[in-house]
Amino acid sequence: MIQGHFYYLDEQYYNDFNDPNIQRNHETINGKTHDKPCFCAIEGDDGIFWLIPISSKVDKYHKLADAKIQKHHKCDTILFGNVLGHEKAFLIQNMIPVTEKYIKNEYLDQGSQCVRVDNIFQNELIRTAKKVLQKQRLGIKLIFPDVLSIEKVLKQHN
Repeated sequence: MIQGHFYYLDEQYYNDFNDPNIQRNHETINGKTHDKPCFCAIEGDDGIFWLIPISSKVDKYHKLADAKIQKHHKCDTILFGNVLGHEKAFLIQNMIPVTEKYIKNEYLDQGSQCVRVDNIFQNELIRTAKKVLQKQRLGIKLIFPDVLSIEKVLKQHN
């Protein structure tokens, strides 16, 4: 796995970590599950990566982020960046820990090139995600899935 690149989770992750707050794919096309959501990877510690789901529902997430800004004067749980020239919502509030074992495949563009975020946005995403994770570790629940329990299991098996 490479930081700043995009990946899809293997179904085994959902089986092993049956957390209802983990974003999972519900879309079926011609009887086959569609590879969604797509996750942006950032490096953690001890072979653990943190996957941040992205969404094309930017209007929905702009409204949510604006509401958080109105209430708390900031929003660190949702960021907006470009992927293949289109704005996407990066949902830090839904990020999850993962090891390479649970990666199904990497997201490639039409020309079979790896898709990634630019370095400037990647740095902002890393900084913000680490800040949110640190608050989570201090007991401030900003991330919906039980990521600390999942991380503990992953570290035991890594």
